[in-house]
Amino acid sequence: MSHNWEAFTASEPGLAEIVEKRFGAFTHHVLATLRKDGSPRTTGLEVRFLFGELWLGMMPGSLKALDLRRDPRFALQANPGSDAGMAGGDVRIAGRAVEVRDPQVVARYADAVNPPDPAAFHLFRAELTEVVRTYIEDGKYLAVQLWKPGAPLRTTRRT
Repeated sequence: MSHNWEAFTASEPGLAEIVEKRFGAFTHHVLATLRKDGSPRTTGLEVRFLFGELWLGMMPGSLKALDLRRDPRFALQANPGSDAGMAGGDVRIAGRAVEVRDPQVVARYADAVNPPDPAAFHLFRAELTEVVRTYIEDGKYLAVQLWKPGAPLRTTRRT
């Protein structure tokens, strides 16, 4: 089971706002995909939250795009920043990337984002299978919020 960004936002608006803010704090984030042999590949990536979707745009022929075409599973981690503060906590999203080839959708995205070459890029929308936020609560607890489609938001705390 998976949800798009709009469905996640409707079910968990508070967490969605925190996640968007964390991703919005920096331009580049870390995407993990699976290579042909099943081993992980991590690469930098810019993401966009537009039109109720989480978008992953990539240069034509990039290895991460080819990985996602072959196996759509991904994990995405927000850039933690330059210090240990990580305002908003550590945020990760997992899911499946669905390639979008509809010319009207691609054009709408390109109009909003202005990619280097609007005629040549891979565009994927994210279907979410998990959103995780890890942060320090009250200065003493390590708190982990875990959301999965069809389940309530779960928070665990450790000292």
